[in-house]
Amino acid sequence: MEYTPISPFMRPISHAHLRVIERPEASVPGRPVNKWELLRELSKAQAAFGVSERDLTVLQGLLSFFPDDALGGNAEMVVFPSNKAICERLNGMPCSTMRRHLARLVEAGLLQRRDSPNGKRYVRKHGEERVAFGFDLSPLYCQSEEIARAAEAVREAEERVRRLREVVSLMRRDLAALAEFGDEMQPGLGLWDQLRDTAALTARALRRKLSIEDLAAYRADLEALLDQARNIIDGPETEEMNTNDARSERHHHNSNKESIDLEPALEKSGAAAGVPDVDRDEPVADVDEQDTRHLPKIPLHLVIAACPSLKTFYQGEIRHWHQLFDAACHVRPAMGISASAWEEAQRFMGPEQASIVVASMLERFEDIRSPGGYLRALTAKAAAGEFSCGPMVMALIGRRSAA
Repeated sequence: MEYTPISPFMRPISHAHLRVIERPEASVPGRPVNKWELLRELSKAQAAFGVSERDLTVLQGLLSFFPDDALGGNAEMVVFPSNKAICERLNGMPCSTMRRHLARLVEAGLLQRRDSPNGKRYVRKHGEERVAFGFDLSPLYCQSEEIARAAEAVREAEERVRRLREVVSLMRRDLAALAEFGDEMQPGLGLWDQLRDTAALTARALRRKLSIEDLAAYRADLEALLDQARNIIDGPETEEMNTNDARSERHHHNSNKESIDLEPALEKSGAAAGVPDVDRDEPVADVDEQDTRHLPKIPLHLVIAACPSLKTFYQGEIRHWHQLFDAACHVRPAMGISASAWEEAQRFMGPEQASIVVASMLERFEDIRSPGGYLRALTAKAAAGEFSCGPMVMALIGRRSAA
C-alpha cells in the first residue's frame, strides 16, 4: 500500500508538493521574480499545471496579501489571511468555492500549507525570529523557471498555429484565383468547380478556431489540388501568356524609370521615411480578411527567376504564392527585419506583394544598410498607393541579363 504523508494538521500532502519540497537547491531561482509577471506567465501555461482561471483568481488574491512585488530574496513567502479576508479580497466569493480552488492550487504544487497546531493562520515572533503559519508561496517561486519555459512553449505553439493559418488562407486564395484563371484557359473542366467549392468550404472553416492538426490536414488537401491545377495550367498556351506578361512588365519597367530611381533614395533615408501611423496594439488583419487585394500582376515564375537566392535559404519548392510567402517568412528574421515591420508590410501591401519585396531585397541585401527601415519606407509608399513591386522584379531581371 502506498504511503501518503500528511501535514501536522492531518491534511494529505500531494506528490506535487513532495517534488517541490525535494527540489534540489540548484533549481531554485537565484534572483527575485515579480509576482504579477509570474502570475501572467502561469496564466499562459495554466494547462501544463492543471489549473483553471478561477484557481488563478484565488492565487491572485493570495499574492495581493504578500507585501512585496517580488518573490524571492531573503523575504519569507508565507501569507496568513483568514478565509473571510480572502473571500472579501475575491469580491465575495463563497468560502466553500474558495477552499476548493485553494485545494487545487495545493494539489498542483503551487502552494504549500503551513499549519499551526490549532489550524489557525498567524505570525508569531520569538525575539528576532518570526514564524508564520498560513500559505507558503515558495513552491510557486521555485517553479518560476519551469513556468516561464511552459509559457514560452505555449507561445511558440500559438505562433505555429498562426503561421499555418496564414499559409492555409493564402492557399485558399491561390485556389480561387487558379479556378478563375483555369476556367478562362480551359473552360468546361470539372476541376475548376471543385477548386471553387473547396476554396469556399475552406473560407468557412477558417472562421472557426482550428487546431494545428486540422490546419495541417487542410494544407495537405489544398496543396494536392493546387499542384493538380498548376500541372494542367502550365501548358504551352500558358507559357506564351507568361511570356507576354513578362514583355508587358518589361515595357512598364522601361517606361517608368522614375519609380525605380526612387528606390535607392528610400534606402538612404532608412527608417526616417514616413511609415504610416499604425496602432501597435491593434491586431494585424487576418490574411483571409484581405481578399479585396488582387494577386500581383507579375507572374510568379518571373519572381522566382529574378530571386534565385531564395533557394539558398528555403529548400521547398515554390510554385504557388503561399509557398513564396512561406519562404519570405523563413528568410525575414535572418535579414534583420522585425516582426512589426513585416506585419505592417503585409497590412499595406498584401502578403504576396510583401513576400516579393522581401525576396527582391534578399537579392540586393549587400546594398541595403537597413533592411527593416527600407521595408518600412516601401510600406509607407504602398499605404499612399504609390508603390508596385513589378519594377523591383524587372530591375533584378535586367541586372541578371546585363551580367
